[in-house]
Amino acid sequence: MTLNSPEETTALARQIAAILAPGDVVLLEGDIGAGKTHFARSLIQSLLQVPEDVPSPTFTLVQTYETPIGEIWHADLYRLTSPDEIVELGLVDAFDQAICLIEWPDRLADLAPASALHLSFELGAGTGQRRLAMTGTPLWADRLAGLA
Repeated sequence: MTLNSPEETTALARQIAAILAPGDVVLLEGDIGAGKTHFARSLIQSLLQVPEDVPSPTFTLVQTYETPIGEIWHADLYRLTSPDEIVELGLVDAFDQAICLIEWPDRLADLAPASALHLSFELGAGTGQRRLAMTGTPLWADRLAGLA
């Protein structure tokens, strides 16, 4: 799928947010600047009752947000070097209880949930353009079928 602008990325994030529930894990893959944080920020902001700043968790590692549908965990694992650090953050427990958005999911290694939705972002040819591949279990295919 091609996203031709940041606004199209935001629109898709909002559509996906509308189908998420606690226990859903979304793995955001792509190089620096590919659109992972913009997507996550847009998704989170669409679920908040009261607008608030949604900073990148690059240095805090994890940011949490309370929403009407449950807690959201936004994690950036770029600086982690071991799956043990992920367990220490409490992220594995959050997979069952919260909506989790994980940037740099390769750091999860074997801890990545098999049921996760994988979103892989790449820079597109035009300014602001992104290529996005979405993969997951057949359950995700059913849930995503209605998205534009």
